[in-house]
Amino acid sequence: MKDKLLTALKVVISLALIVYLFSRVDLAEVGSVLASAQPGYLLLALLLYLAAIVLNAVRWQVLLRAQRIAVPLRALLEYTFVGVFFNNFLPANVGGDVMRGYGLARYTDRGAEAAVSVLVDRIVGLMAFMTSAVVAALIAVRTTGQTNLRQFALAAAITLGVVGLGFLFLLSRRLRAWLERLFRWRPLERLAPLYRRLSDAFDAYRHSTSALALAFVIGLVMVFLTNFVNWFLAEALGGGISLLHICLFNPLIALVLLIPISIGGLGLNQSAYVFFFGLVGVPERLALAVSLLLQLIIYVSSLPGGVLWWRDRRIRQI
Repeated sequence: MKDKLLTALKVVISLALIVYLFSRVDLAEVGSVLASAQPGYLLLALLLYLAAIVLNAVRWQVLLRAQRIAVPLRALLEYTFVGVFFNNFLPANVGGDVMRGYGLARYTDRGAEAAVSVLVDRIVGLMAFMTSAVVAALIAVRTTGQTNLRQFALAAAITLGVVGLGFLFLLSRRLRAWLERLFRWRPLERLAPLYRRLSDAFDAYRHSTSALALAFVIGLVMVFLTNFVNWFLAEALGGGISLLHICLFNPLIALVLLIPISIGGLGLNQSAYVFFFGLVGVPERLALAVSLLLQLIIYVSSLPGGVLWWRDRRIRQI
């Protein structure tokens, strides 16, 4: 019942955001802008988005090797695409990260290490996005004189600092040992073995600076690719959005989409595009059109994960 209520609430929020946005713009103008989209740019955007998903699997493999867990890239690609599918089509009960961890845990029979690898992958990716946002904001302020963008540099820097400190906390043996005392409390005693396994899994990254650095660089490349996905979509509609502003706002929009209040980011994604790009003078109809095309790219790139999940499900039922 609780899951159904949460799903219903997400549907209501997504619909409310979409209705609100559509009431602010001339839908005929948005339709005209979308109808002018050049297929070549759309294809490039789709290919780059798929490349970013593949790089996500490569980054995950780098982090797993730091734990001395050898998993073929083919398998990690499958779990990654399944995770993308669940994030966008079946977000009600199980998230994409949970499905990635579940698939890896079944493959390796090492549930704690699988869960930690997914979490570290998410943290490293978020740090790469926020680093990109800080750099882009500082460049934008310096080159364009848009001092109002300093607040976004500050927000991204604070987020980066909080995530970085949180990660250092997870890597600290002393702090994790202190936290372990909580599991001496009788209601939590049953969870103590699980906590120790998770804590031990984090130890693998304490001295894996090269793996973490490589994963971070891969994360930056992924940000670079998704920035160009957005730029190609804008160019498909005739241009009008600078690559520098995309480099600034794309990571911030990704941060907003971590808020689990809508179905697959639908509605929230469009609202974020209209809000952020409106700050630099991008017309609402163009920002909304780009966000709708991106939503389409996301859905199309999610479909292989659905096929892989259905195939695996059928095999397990035989």
